Amino acid sequence: MSLLVVGLSHRSAPVSVLERAALSADAQAKLLQDALAAEPAAEAAVLATCNRIELYADVDKFHAGVAELSTLLAQHSGVGLEELTPYLYVHYEDRAVHHLFSVACGLDSMVVGEGQILGQIKDALARSQELHTAGRLLNDLFQQSLRVGKRAHSETGIDRAGQSLVTFGLEQLAGREPVETWAKGKRALVIGAGSMSSLAAATLARAGVHEVVVANRTLDRAHRLAEILSEGGTGTIARAVPMDQVAAELTRADVAVSCTGATGLVLTAEAVAAGVADRTGAPVMVGAPLAPGSGTPAPSAAYDTDEACPLGLSGGAGEGAGVGRGVGFSVMGEDAVAGMDAATLEQHAAWVDNAPAERRDDPQSEADTITALAAAVTATGRVPERRRRRPSMVETGNVLLALLDLAMPRDIDGAVHRIDGVRLVDIESLAEASADAPMAEDVERVRGLVSDEVAAFGAAQRAAHITPTVVALRTMAADVVANEIARLDGRLPGLPEKERAEITQTVRRVVDKLLHAPTVRVKQLASEPGGAGYADALRTLFDLDPQTVAAVSRADKINESNDQNASPSDPNRGRA
Repeated sequence: MSLLVVGLSHRSAPVSVLERAALSADAQAKLLQDALAAEPAAEAAVLATCNRIELYADVDKFHAGVAELSTLLAQHSGVGLEELTPYLYVHYEDRAVHHLFSVACGLDSMVVGEGQILGQIKDALARSQELHTAGRLLNDLFQQSLRVGKRAHSETGIDRAGQSLVTFGLEQLAGREPVETWAKGKRALVIGAGSMSSLAAATLARAGVHEVVVANRTLDRAHRLAEILSEGGTGTIARAVPMDQVAAELTRADVAVSCTGATGLVLTAEAVAAGVADRTGAPVMVGAPLAPGSGTPAPSAAYDTDEACPLGLSGGAGEGAGVGRGVGFSVMGEDAVAGMDAATLEQHAAWVDNAPAERRDDPQSEADTITALAAAVTATGRVPERRRRRPSMVETGNVLLALLDLAMPRDIDGAVHRIDGVRLVDIESLAEASADAPMAEDVERVRGLVSDEVAAFGAAQRAAHITPTVVALRTMAADVVANEIARLDGRLPGLPEKERAEITQTVRRVVDKLLHAPTVRVKQLASEPGGAGYADALRTLFDLDPQTVAAVSRADKINESNDQNASPSDPNRGRA
């Protein structure tokens, strides 16, 4: 077994990198095909979720495999190899098995214990089977990971340690209130009709929202989801609308959840601001806080902007919002600065240095801020958006629109957090909120279960490795028996059939008894760590023809290919 996994996840990379590296369905298919065409890989599978991208492969060379898979991930994600490499992790053989089993159990999820990953692993396996890129190793691995994940959820209390991203996200929006109390009577807009969006819609309906509106590019899917919700017995009104009605529905919604496969923004800051403005009857400016009790921006130099700024930055004396002397720093969404180099930021510093006095009260302080940010981007490769601190809108009761973005890359512009009355929870904020989540005792039980399953899987794979050699040995023994019986027929042509059959059976029993103990023992030994050499020893001791062993392996692969080519509806499709 030469299993290799190369990937990145929320544990190894910032959300901005995961967003840019996200793979569409077409990109995943092309990645699999290119991986299989690469020299080191014989099988390949991709596990791509909102917070991880992993490429699994059966390789014949470790170092060449790591180099090739890393290069392919960079090519298909659109993130340069040099930039991507620091965030990649590599697992090999038993460590790779341990990693996937841990992922399947929810131990590596952003929200520990969540069960949605099982469906995503199942989808990854189905995709690789349809494209014929998964062979015996990856079929066995992924199917066993599904069994391990189901066992973890049924035999332990891992479900108590975590929950779905949907539930966790809604809890973050609800703040200190129970989700049911917070959601009761609200109008919800759900954008998308995939598995995550469907789960969000169902969760909101069970929580007691008054209405759920489903918007999707394929209107039929939206209608089907709305029908399911209407028939769910929750009393929630559900209806479907086309995507071009999202802006209008946004003016009525109290909460909106978005999870689509779009490569661009589904909700811009301007669209959200317009939705809130339509509701309040007053204009709402992105980046300008509303004065208490009014619909107009509060007069504050802290949020002055200048369209001549080359980077679209705004600065000022915001409390705790800046670097150095407390100077505010903000950008219109993280995408604007993701990957920005120091030289570009220094251009802004030069612009500030040359600014007239009336444009900035303290140009030197602003320049110092940008210089510090330039140093930060040189060290870390990115500049996070600095969000001005203010009391939670959930606590103050001023939330007009609660937004939950579960997409990767993001569906909702990160700049909406600067619109007063809008509360945004996205993948990044969920990662921050779950970083310090307490670990349940059942997590330790699942870890023990994973370790046991990894050992069993490795033993089974090592035992399977020697099977072609054992089959070849028994085939050779059968040939020897057949040749000796033919020789007996030549020497005793008049031997009665009854006596001939008895002699044949006796010789076969002798051979079987002689081979039974060594073949059973060699399988046991081969299943132990370091047991791969027993197959070579068996071939040497019995002088087995390598071509015979190879022929057995080829026959297994042909049977395996026939399984993969079966119809998707065939219950025997794939390996049990």
